[in-house]
Amino acid sequence: MNMRRTLLAAAIAAGALATTFTAAAQTMKAADVHPAGYPNVVAIENMGKKIEAATKGRIKFQMFPGSVLGGEKEMIEQTQVGAIQILRTSLGPIGPVVPDVNVFNMPFVFRNEAHMRAVIDGPIGTEMLDKITASSAKMVGLGWMDGGSRSLYTKKPVRKPEDLKGMKIRMMGNPLFVDTMNAMGGNGISMGYGEVFTALQTGVVDGAENNPPTLFTANHYQAGAKYYTQTNHLIIPEIFVMSKVSWDKLSKDDQALFRKYAREAQMEQRVLWDKSVADYTAKLKAAGVEFISIDNKPFYDSTAAVRAKYGAQFPELIKRIEATK
Repeated sequence: MNMRRTLLAAAIAAGALATTFTAAAQTMKAADVHPAGYPNVVAIENMGKKIEAATKGRIKFQMFPGSVLGGEKEMIEQTQVGAIQILRTSLGPIGPVVPDVNVFNMPFVFRNEAHMRAVIDGPIGTEMLDKITASSAKMVGLGWMDGGSRSLYTKKPVRKPEDLKGMKIRMMGNPLFVDTMNAMGGNGISMGYGEVFTALQTGVVDGAENNPPTLFTANHYQAGAKYYTQTNHLIIPEIFVMSKVSWDKLSKDDQALFRKYAREAQMEQRVLWDKSVADYTAKLKAAGVEFISIDNKPFYDSTAAVRAKYGAQFPELIKRIEATK
C-alpha cells in the first residue's frame, strides 16, 4: 500500500513538474509579408535562434513569412491582441497611430540610405521606438530595418514628373504617400500589397513603387512593370515590434535579452539587405527590366508642398534629422 502511495505521489509530482515546464516554455510567432529567405525574415529568424539558445529552449520562435497570416493590416491587428508576438511591418500603417513616424515617411527627407541609417541608429531612432511603445498602438518598438530606397516601376518609361500624368500608381495605405504620388504627377492609389500583382495584370494600376528585392520577389515585373525609374523618393525605415500583451508577460531579464538581440538583428539585416539589393538588381536586369537613372531634382521640387504640409508640426525633429551626419 505504501509503495503504491509513493508511486502515486511520485507520478503526481512528475506530472506537476511537467506542467510547470510546459507552462514556462513559450513559442513566439513571428510574421512578415515577405517570403522565406528575404533579409528581414532571415534577421528575425536569427534573432529567434539566439533567444532560443540564450533561454535554453524555454522561448522558441516560429516564423510565418509570405503573408500566410494575412496582410499587414490583419497582422498588426493580430499583434495588438497577442495572437502574433513579433511582427516586421512598414511604417505606413503606423503613421495614423503614431503621427511622429510620418516624418520618416516624407518624400526625400533623407539624403541617402547612409543618412537614414545614421538617424535610426542614433537618439532619434530610439525616441521613435519609445513613442511607438508608449502609444495606444499596443506594440513595443524593438528595432529598425532598412526598407531600401523606393523608386517607381511602371509599364511605360518615366523620366520626369510630366511622364506620370494619367498614370495610376499603387501606394501604401497612408494619405501622405497618396499625396506624394499626386504631387509627383501621377494618380496615387491606396492598395494592399497582396493586391498589386493582379491590379498590374488587369490594368487597375499602371505601376507601383518599391525597392528592387520587392519588385523581384513579388513578381511585379512579370505583370508588366518593366521600367524601374530610380526616383528614390522614399527611403523609409521599417520596424519590428512585439505585441505589448506578450511583452508584458516577459520577465525583465527576458525583455533585456529581446532588446539585445533586436539591436543585433537591426545591424545584421542591413548587411543582408545590401547583398540582396545587388543580387536582385542583377536578376531584374537579366529578366529585361530597364533601370532608368534620372535627375531627381524635379521630383524633389514637386514634393516640397508635401514636406511642408506633413512636416509642419515637426520642425525641430526635421532640423535634427537634417543635422545628423
